[in-house]
Amino acid sequence: MSGGPSTSGREAAPTPANLVFILSDEHNRKIAGCYGHRLVQTPNLDALAARGTLFKNAYCNSPICVPSRAALATGRYVHRIAAWDNAAPYRGDIASWHHAARAAGHETVSIGKLHFRSSDDDNGLTEEIAPVHVHGPGDLKGLLRVPGYLSGSVANLARDAGVGRSSYFNYDCEVARFACEWLERRAARPQAQPFALFVSFVLPHFPLIAPEEFYSLYESYSLDELREGLDAPASSHPALASMRETFAHDDHFDDETRAVALRAYFGMVTALDQHVGQVVSAIDALGLTGKTRIIYASDHGDNLGSRGMWEKSLMFEDSVGIPLIGVGAGFPVRTETTPVSLIDIAPTVLDALGIRSPDFLRELDGKSLFEIVEGPDPDRVVFAEYHAEHARSGTFMVRRGRHKLIHYVGFAPQLFDLESDPLELDDVSNRADKSGVLAELETQLHRIVDPQAASERAFADQAELIRAHGGSEAIANTPDLPFTPVPATSKPSSGNATDLP
Repeated sequence: MSGGPSTSGREAAPTPANLVFILSDEHNRKIAGCYGHRLVQTPNLDALAARGTLFKNAYCNSPICVPSRAALATGRYVHRIAAWDNAAPYRGDIASWHHAARAAGHETVSIGKLHFRSSDDDNGLTEEIAPVHVHGPGDLKGLLRVPGYLSGSVANLARDAGVGRSSYFNYDCEVARFACEWLERRAARPQAQPFALFVSFVLPHFPLIAPEEFYSLYESYSLDELREGLDAPASSHPALASMRETFAHDDHFDDETRAVALRAYFGMVTALDQHVGQVVSAIDALGLTGKTRIIYASDHGDNLGSRGMWEKSLMFEDSVGIPLIGVGAGFPVRTETTPVSLIDIAPTVLDALGIRSPDFLRELDGKSLFEIVEGPDPDRVVFAEYHAEHARSGTFMVRRGRHKLIHYVGFAPQLFDLESDPLELDDVSNRADKSGVLAELETQLHRIVDPQAASERAFADQAELIRAHGGSEAIANTPDLPFTPVPATSKPSSGNATDLP
């Protein structure tokens, strides 16, 4: 169901200006100073938040890379574009905000990870610099959901955690450099039309490896200190218990490796913060600040061992919640509590660039962030869904006001009061005084999607893809690819990802 942005009753649209959209990968929003973390060092993100709007309740629309990025590009829910999993990448065949911006004459450039199918597709970008796309056909093993497939790589997360310079860190150093160089070139040739620059880092996505200078910042902290706010016990809910059977990274951790992993993750966040600072400093040094807006977000979070789970894929705040900061004209200096999500980025980009594209806007499910800060609505509904690896059925989330519903097809729902229970420790779905809230959120869910039908469509599409690739046994016997490789780059170039450097 489309829910395109309304313009009724709005104040004047923001003045068109350049937009630099910075995206990270797998950044748990709790692990940032501006979101209240007392240990992690994120001075550049904190400074950005102090200059603009920090969105306290921001979400992805599917807590896994490829579907989240497809929703971000198109401004549409995952079930509307059939971007179910990491083997169903965006292929440029559905209009994106990149297409709309380019069609309106704006230079629209990406630097870094896209995670689409290929640069051979028309993804709507003027140029793709050092892109990362899905490797081959994508994560086919993630299609093996029923019966649950136990990946041979689940032990890697704990085994690899520690100190070092990963290919992802090296790649992000290059992405930051390319972005600064591009901004320098662009500042030297001012044009009437504002530009849109999409800078996409990979950190703090696993492997959990941080260079010594970043890891050492957290070496003195104990496991208890590192786990503050990340210490929810494993849930007995049957959908989650079933998921843990195959999503079994935590079986390979002990207290020592947990501490090492969290120190590495915190270090990776600080390294990411440094890269963000390089890009922002370049904008300031080049005199672009007054005519450039900046948005920072992540594609999803990371469980970081909470509930006995690592990586993402859950509808709890650690996984589905994201950081989101907007800076520049139209973003007031304040914390905004209205719930927002990544599908709101597409109409925001068009607003920021001064583009009026009625046909494109009509298809969107989101709303411009500028409109949201003009008229805050704490009861606004945001929505996410998950149809990928380890999940035995479709999972859906609806956030409205202080409450969040998690709907599992074939299992009992969960309901959380995020105001009184921000760590989501107390499922109140069976409380009599919450029955009205539960019914209302179920109604909101069904206004957006038929969860049973969407889940069945996802399984049907995945079964077809499994057949096309030789069947479940053939896929299970292929080598594990625990994370997408990045290109070995030393100079800006367009093209697809190749092998690990």
